[in-house]
Amino acid sequence: MAQLRVTGAKFSWTTLLALSQFIYLLLGATVFQQLEREAESNNRNNFQLEKLYFLANYTCLDGPALETFVKVILDAWENGVNPSGNSTNPSNWDFGSSFFFAGTVVTTIGYGNLSPTTFQGQVFCVFYALCGIPLNLAFLNQLSKCLAFHLGRLEHNMVSMVPHKCMEVLAVSVFLLMGSVLFLIFPPIIFSYVEGWSYGEGFYYAFITLSTIGFGDFVVGNGQDRQNVSVYRSLTAVWIIFALAWLALLLNMGARIMEHFLGLKKPATSGDEGRPSARKQEEGLSQRAIQQ
Repeated sequence: MAQLRVTGAKFSWTTLLALSQFIYLLLGATVFQQLEREAESNNRNNFQLEKLYFLANYTCLDGPALETFVKVILDAWENGVNPSGNSTNPSNWDFGSSFFFAGTVVTTIGYGNLSPTTFQGQVFCVFYALCGIPLNLAFLNQLSKCLAFHLGRLEHNMVSMVPHKCMEVLAVSVFLLMGSVLFLIFPPIIFSYVEGWSYGEGFYYAFITLSTIGFGDFVVGNGQDRQNVSVYRSLTAVWIIFALAWLALLLNMGARIMEHFLGLKKPATSGDEGRPSARKQEEGLSQRAIQQ
């Protein structure tokens, strides 16, 4: 295990990273609390004032009756029913929306705005996730290998055009630029047009989705009274799958850079000399499979 010596004492990188992670979480909690607590308090107060105004204008209702109605609205929202509009709103369980939900299950995004309510649906969801999550991880891993292979070919093609030291940096920059435009910059434009969000909200939704955080505060096609919402959600699910592979490769590259910077990679042992490593064998097999 890699160790760091500071003033005669030894500290493992694992302990240092664990401490850094805890401090990072504390920092995030403090910043989020300062940024969001006041807005939440204002929203809470505004909601209470609106309830008081409603009771004052409609004297036929009393406080308990209004609280019961509010509870009915909250239950409907938690069950995936949009309380606004009427019964002609698009179904959350048509084929396109169900396809979108299945994608959020296997990718572990889980927005939280929609979930099975029947016992049969909940049981099926458990077993579907148990089989679907490993299958999705295997698919994303293979897709990431394919992207890495094409990135390697891009580096190879640039050898004759740029100095060797700049080749890898330039190839990675081109890869990041193309992926960013295709998966992070252009999709928010579509979301802004269809959903009525700002571009910043669309970009926020794209990153929160692709990072599989999935807060559920923004969900595409949520309550949209549109005839093509089913196709729209299906195409969004396809975008999520392929964009996840790109972002996974990007985050993996970032983790490798951090491990290299911190010296966390294990040095090669004497028994490993003279034969290719397991990673090289795996990359060779994947490249031959892609070429076939």
